[in-house]
Amino acid sequence: MSRVRMTSDPVDVLVVGAGPVGLALALDVVAHGGTVRIVERRTDHRRPSRAMMVHPRTLEVLRPLGVVDALLARGDASPAADLHVGRRLVQVELGDLGWRGTAYPHLTMIRQLDVEEVLLAELHARGVEVEWGTGLDPRDGVPVSGTDGVRATVRSSSRAEQVDARFLVGADGTGSTVRQQLGIAWPGRYYAVEVVLADVELCGDVRPGRLQVAVGAEGLVFVFALGEGAPWRILATRPRRAGTPGLGEEPVPTEQLQELLDRAGLDAVVSRVAWSSRIPLQHRLAQRFSAGRVFLVGDAAHSHSPAAAQGMNSGIQDATNLGWKLAHAAAADLGPDSPLVESYQLERRPVARQVLALTDTVFTGEASPALLPRLVRGRLLPLVAPLMPWATSRRPLMSTVLWILSQGWVRYRSSPLSVDRDPGGSGPHPGDRLPETRVVCDGRPTSLHELTAQPGVHVLVSREAAPQPARVARNTMVHRLSSRPGTAVTAVRPDGQVGFRSPTGAGLENWLSLVGK
Repeated sequence: MSRVRMTSDPVDVLVVGAGPVGLALALDVVAHGGTVRIVERRTDHRRPSRAMMVHPRTLEVLRPLGVVDALLARGDASPAADLHVGRRLVQVELGDLGWRGTAYPHLTMIRQLDVEEVLLAELHARGVEVEWGTGLDPRDGVPVSGTDGVRATVRSSSRAEQVDARFLVGADGTGSTVRQQLGIAWPGRYYAVEVVLADVELCGDVRPGRLQVAVGAEGLVFVFALGEGAPWRILATRPRRAGTPGLGEEPVPTEQLQELLDRAGLDAVVSRVAWSSRIPLQHRLAQRFSAGRVFLVGDAAHSHSPAAAQGMNSGIQDATNLGWKLAHAAAADLGPDSPLVESYQLERRPVARQVLALTDTVFTGEASPALLPRLVRGRLLPLVAPLMPWATSRRPLMSTVLWILSQGWVRYRSSPLSVDRDPGGSGPHPGDRLPETRVVCDGRPTSLHELTAQPGVHVLVSREAAPQPARVARNTMVHRLSSRPGTAVTAVRPDGQVGFRSPTGAGLENWLSLVGK
């Protein structure tokens, strides 16, 4: 082993893992005044994308970080699909789905690689670089979590260094070294179904502007023009192959890829395979999301099927729940037993449990090899397929689906950070997501999400409320809503959840102290 040297520059947060979740968390910390280091075992950011979709709620939490315009410029916010159900072909348009409580009422098709590159560019603009080829070594034992911070050893091929940080966050995936070092239990199971991914060149009648989706008794096949090593990406489900499942991935022979396309009834021939992999899927939830000053986010904390595109989205929402809290805690010298820091696990672990239930339900319908789901996919769906264009054109139905997929239902009413001084008041409760609403602020028409589209805490005061300074604390902005009568005061957290409300504003200073302001 190389000699370990001490770091000369302690930081607020050491982030282990530079996927989309680790990058989003680091950006959230920096945006709220904290300092970070990011280490990643990979030597480069490029790798085949797993995730291919960003939901509205994820765009909402990323908006204050200044990256949404760049993400939308790289993505497709009006995807169209050819749905193959048995011998039927159904064309579906998935643009504006009618959710009026958000500025982003659509699904956005975008590669994980693009998300990572946008986040990397924004971090670079803020003076933060990823330390590639560097990570924790399991041989070094558990990071030492003390009363003032945590000390961890990071290693690259040329050096070893002890890093002092106020907090450490493991965003290092399902095989998390951080989680293993802490000895946090990882209960769960492997699914009986695996996913096949491949970037390929295709010959045949496949339209590049439309997502091809085939649903049958055997499972799902997606084909879409978002490949990285080749023009087309194949994503398919199939029963897990014999053998002991593990985290290792194996390439898929060309003939098996062709078999998947033939099974789906797609008129396409695989002419070249740039990359392929079979991916065992896990259903797991870490027993804890934190231990002292060390935290788990994303796939290091929860793992589930790709159904409903929850993985990257849930992870980024973990990150933007935790990042500002750690930045505030570091600035206010708050420890891991403070309500602010403890609230991460109390808020996000129940959400992860609900997301696991959601993805299990959807994945069972999409891909389970059990008899009933196979009969539904193979016999019932072809009968109702002609109704699908009508169903997808119903705004109330599709907005509800989008609200569910986007986790618009998430609320933290029992969180120690949710303080309600007006239990009978109208509008969102503390802990609820702030909905998008048109308002007038100081005589200017705008919207709530536009007002809160910068990092920090936002205080919304009604027209007749007592005067408030423009900034009542560091990174805390006050907006007087001249379109809202009364004297009520509402405080919105940096992640867009309501944290406090009062009919007069009484108690606001105490709440600001609670969140480290």
